[in-house]
Amino acid sequence: MPELSPAELMTPLVAAPNQGYVYETGWRLGTSDIDEHRRLRLDGVARYIQEVGAEHLADSQLAEVHPHWIVLRTVVDVLEPIEIPSEITFRRWCAGLSSRWCNMRVQLLGTQGGRIETEGFWICMNKDTLTPSRLTDDCVRRFGSTTDDHRLKWRPWLTESIGAEAAPATIPFPLRRTDIDLFEHVNNTIYWHGVHEILGQIPALDQRPYRAVLEYRSPIRFGEDLSLRYQIDGDTVRVEFTVREEVRAAAMVRAL
Repeated sequence: MPELSPAELMTPLVAAPNQGYVYETGWRLGTSDIDEHRRLRLDGVARYIQEVGAEHLADSQLAEVHPHWIVLRTVVDVLEPIEIPSEITFRRWCAGLSSRWCNMRVQLLGTQGGRIETEGFWICMNKDTLTPSRLTDDCVRRFGSTTDDHRLKWRPWLTESIGAEAAPATIPFPLRRTDIDLFEHVNNTIYWHGVHEILGQIPALDQRPYRAVLEYRSPIRFGEDLSLRYQIDGDTVRVEFTVREEVRAAAMVRAL
């Protein structure tokens, strides 16, 4: 399947709905989640939206019905960085769903300014079989109240490989046991640590609004020899997470 065109890759995320079930919560920006410029890091964004998702499930009384989810893609639009000190308001709603997965939008707004828009493609999982699990009618009714798209299909955005010959460098990315989640895979927030490693080489990019996309292709487990392969082309950065030349995840960061 060909990769989306540059215009498709930069399509704005679905706006907040005027009605339906939108979950809202908030907390103070943590000092452990900021960079050297006092701004919320991408891995902090990923961790926060993961926790907001857990709260959302509890609020909707679905936490015991559908406790296990994995994310296939995360999109983060940093329109204005959120800086410390700040309280963050989170709003989460469904932007599309099908019988076993959904697109969940999370909006982050800082009290001192700052706005970040995110979207995640989440699959409901059966932990024992590690296969997609059908959403209950109640889940479809609640989440589906904010979208008319009830036939959501998966389409990968990042399908073109950098290729070893095109990459300016490959750097090792050793894993720690604390990087592993309950599925015994690398937690999705850890991948953003790798993206930050590469973004550190081009500080001008995150000084302006940008979009970051991360797609997870196959799990990475503790003990595997993981490396980062990357390519910088103007205001676009591509990163691949590779194990013995196999691409397990791919990321793109591009100025808006």
